[in-house]
Amino acid sequence: MKKLTTIVLLLLSITSINAQTKNQRSVLYTPDKLVTRFHTIDELQELNKGALIQLYLKRTKEIFIAIPYLSLTNTAGTTLSDLGIEESSENIKVVEKNIEIARRAFEYTENTVKKLVPYSDTSDIIWSILYFEEMIKKMRLGPNGNN
Repeated sequence: MKKLTTIVLLLLSITSINAQTKNQRSVLYTPDKLVTRFHTIDELQELNKGALIQLYLKRTKEIFIAIPYLSLTNTAGTTLSDLGIEESSENIKVVEKNIEIARRAFEYTENTVKKLVPYSDTSDIIWSILYFEEMIKKMRLGPNGNN
């Protein structure tokens, strides 16, 4: 009886782990990819160009990651099943492939920003950061002004 109970518990654990893994693979984008702080123009004016470029990149990354899914959700951590989309292997592959393609494409974007944006006027970088932050706030609010 102990062996049977152990086997049943083991199978339930494996099934639960498999479901969690599948569910994690169907997440469109995760909260760790999001900007955690927004800035005022005064705060940005106190930063050097290198720090501004890092902020510029972080904001660009969030926009880059979230925009393909904006018509589906504006909330990080959303899974396919949360949206009523079947978590089939085909749909999960689509999500995984998009995540990988976006990661690789952003590497090129990051390289471009690091090479070219330093030639921008500091005031233009600040304006861009503020603009990106407004876009991010509007994306997070969603179409009805809330999540």
